[in-house]
Amino acid sequence: MPPTTDYAIEAEGLRKRFGTTQALDGVDLRVGQGRVLGVLGPNGAGKTTAVRILATLLRPDAGSARIGGFDVVRDAASVRRTIGLTGQYASVDEDLTGVQNLVLIGRLLDLSGRDARRRAAELLEWFDLAEAGGRRAGTYSGGMRRRLDLAASLVGRPAVVFLDEPTTGLDPAKREDMWTVVRSLVAEGSTVLLTTQYLEEADQLADEITVIDHGRVIAHDTPLGLKRQAGNRTLSVTPADPAQRAQVAELLAAISGEEPVALPAGGSSVPVVDDEAVTAAVAGLAARGVVVGELSLHLPTLDEVFSALTQTGPQPLANDQEVAA
Repeated sequence: MPPTTDYAIEAEGLRKRFGTTQALDGVDLRVGQGRVLGVLGPNGAGKTTAVRILATLLRPDAGSARIGGFDVVRDAASVRRTIGLTGQYASVDEDLTGVQNLVLIGRLLDLSGRDARRRAAELLEWFDLAEAGGRRAGTYSGGMRRRLDLAASLVGRPAVVFLDEPTTGLDPAKREDMWTVVRSLVAEGSTVLLTTQYLEEADQLADEITVIDHGRVIAHDTPLGLKRQAGNRTLSVTPADPAQRAQVAELLAAISGEEPVALPAGGSSVPVVDDEAVTAAVAGLAARGVVVGELSLHLPTLDEVFSALTQTGPQPLANDQEVAA
């Protein structure tokens, strides 16, 4: 039986060096049971190195990590029985059919032949690969191989699932299908650690997000918490009567100290520091007799948060091509 623990994934002070490159420099991670942790970071930040250590594929130079209470070094075999892993690149056997790939993994996990075939059929249906199940994986498109690889990581119904950029190469529709799979896993009790190059994906799926840069954790919070930390809120007000637009703009300028930006619908917007600006705006509008058509406070996107935290320009997060052992 696994040791009792409140966390499905725990890591303390993980360090890993490849030659002169310090891939991890004291990384701490904690993921509660049945939750999704999104791990973000620029190229070479250390995300994949951390996943490989947690999945027992690498040994840390220092620090410790436990999966379901099992130590990744001392209890590596127990960890492997607990987890499912999908790496950045599909690792299916292209000479076998989709069914054969999944049945093989099931048999390696000590499922009976009947149970392995049943589980293979279930997963092929789940990943929209049932019709292609009898074909060699080598004939699959890149997206189909990726989905088969994801299915393979779930054959053993793992309690903890590591998804290292799982939707890379999938079209938007299939990506949303994968989001449904992740939500289903969590609903069934699994814990998920997700690295992704799509910030929208982390926003949609993650209960909490850890940002890693240069091998260190530089931020950790809920998606909403990170957005609040980043500041850059925007307060927008549109009066019901367009003739009162000037009054609205004057009020917003007084609240923020910034020149308002005119909105197409007849409103105005300004950057604000905190949520108290909404209270001030509501009171000021009421005092001026302005009837509000629309009032909203917009938080920054995760893209903006990521750029602010890592001091990068506004660009999509790319694949994590990290140094490997």
